[in-house]
Amino acid sequence: MTYLPSEKRYNSMKYNRCGRSGLKLPAVSLGLWHNFGGVDAFENSRAMIHKAFDLGITHFDLANNYGPPPGSAEENFGRILKQDMRAYRDEMVISTKAGYYMWEGPYGDWGSRKYLLSSLDQSLKRMGLEYVDIFYHHRPDPDTPLEETMGALDQAVRQGKALYVGLSNYSAEQTQKAVDILKQLGTPCLIHQPSYSMFNRWIEDGLLEVLEKEGIGCIAFSPLAQGMLTDKYLKGIPEDSRAAKPHGYLKEREITEERLNKIRKLNQLAEERGQTLAQMALAWILRDGRVTSVLIGASKVSQIEENAAALNNLDFTQEELKRIDVILMA
Repeated sequence: MTYLPSEKRYNSMKYNRCGRSGLKLPAVSLGLWHNFGGVDAFENSRAMIHKAFDLGITHFDLANNYGPPPGSAEENFGRILKQDMRAYRDEMVISTKAGYYMWEGPYGDWGSRKYLLSSLDQSLKRMGLEYVDIFYHHRPDPDTPLEETMGALDQAVRQGKALYVGLSNYSAEQTQKAVDILKQLGTPCLIHQPSYSMFNRWIEDGLLEVLEKEGIGCIAFSPLAQGMLTDKYLKGIPEDSRAAKPHGYLKEREITEERLNKIRKLNQLAEERGQTLAQMALAWILRDGRVTSVLIGASKVSQIEENAAALNNLDFTQEELKRIDVILMA
């Protein structure tokens, strides 16, 4: 079956400038953290990639260790690119990362130049690419000089293996130091990828200010709190949910009655706005102009369609925002 993308794919997606760079990202991007690995159904992964692109989602976010098993999400994405989407490579922004454990021995983890550049070479091979658009350091390394780690990102760009570089999971203070080093090297930091949701607002305490001051984009991962900010858990934990999976990151113990009560109240407000809870949660993140994009995950095509439709209502009244804060702080 030959894949032909929708001719209307750019009609409804919103594209935001990434910081002060020339690059624009879709307001909704697709992350391949879950449901694109070797343990997952390949044809479902393929259908989700196709649907995302049909909806104008041009940014696909990976990491070396995404799977499971580690590396398999990149391999599957590479297969889909080769089979269906090679002709559209220049319409896509593809990112990957290194920073978590990937292979045995002293060179397969953290932030050394050896690890980062070796990992990037492996990622390019798995995906069948000559370069990625964005290469991230996935987490700070307390034992490697920041100059070495940032030097490796700079080297990746100078080698032509990445067009831009980014940071993920860095605190405000760590981000400022890293950004200063990258500026001196001549390879500015394009983007920061932090976790951010209604239930996880840590970036509002300093990080967003650093990104705004330095002209750096922000793409929020886990914007739906691993699926908690959807209608999935309104009546308990379904069998096919992330919380029910043995290899998932959302644990059953995190879905407390107190949290479920907040989810139900938020869901009521979403219904009043004519949105699903997921759509409202995404719109709430995008309310802040410093956020370039939200990085959604998905296990089926319908979730991508639902999440992309969040863009149909991005406006909040002050009363609605106040109501959300009251619910979250209760």
